[in-house]
Amino acid sequence: MAPSGNWRRSSYSGGGDGNNCVEIANLPTIVAIRDSKDPARATITVPVGAFAPFVGALKARATSDFAPF
Repeated sequence: MAPSGNWRRSSYSGGGDGNNCVEIANLPTIVAIRDSKDPARATITVPVGAFAPFVGALKARATSDFAPF
């Protein structure tokens, strides 16, 4: 898991307490992803080169006729 100083929140986290989003940490070979509402829980990690396609697939799914999940 990444040190706490390396985590940053999504720019789409919204107003209020800003906890309704995900956070990411960029590490040398992976990008770690966690839920900002419960940062102590498990993280998802993806290789750096797979992160952009991973996010792209999530965006495509969220805007498709099949949304919401």
